[in-house]
Amino acid sequence: MAGNKGSKYYDIFLDYRLWLTKRGDGEILGHEHFMLLKKIDEGESFNYASESLGMSYRKAWDRIRNCEKELGFSLVETRRGGKDGGNTTLSSDGRRLLDAYMSLRAEMDSLIKENVKKFFHKLNDEQ
Repeated sequence: MAGNKGSKYYDIFLDYRLWLTKRGDGEILGHEHFMLLKKIDEGESFNYASESLGMSYRKAWDRIRNCEKELGFSLVETRRGGKDGGNTTLSSDGRRLLDAYMSLRAEMDSLIKENVKKFFHKLNDEQ
């Protein structure tokens, strides 16, 4: 919330996005991709991850495969089913990438929260 109840900024929020790009190409990994990696890590399953995010299984696989193609390394490792069932886990590169993103996101959230308060205080003080 950016203002007191009744202020014109009451229902206005400031949000931000972080994503990885490749020179000259565009977005490779955005927040949705990182959340997909996080859900894969939680449930060790593409099915769990895609359902948790309201995404089709096919779309989830396509997103990860496209990222892997652009990055040039695997983000996930899969083990086919059998008597123990299959699973999907993060590769060591996928783990490092997700951990670094989550750490950066936490730091950015803290900095932005502090500065957004100042931003909206200035707006609300000038009314």
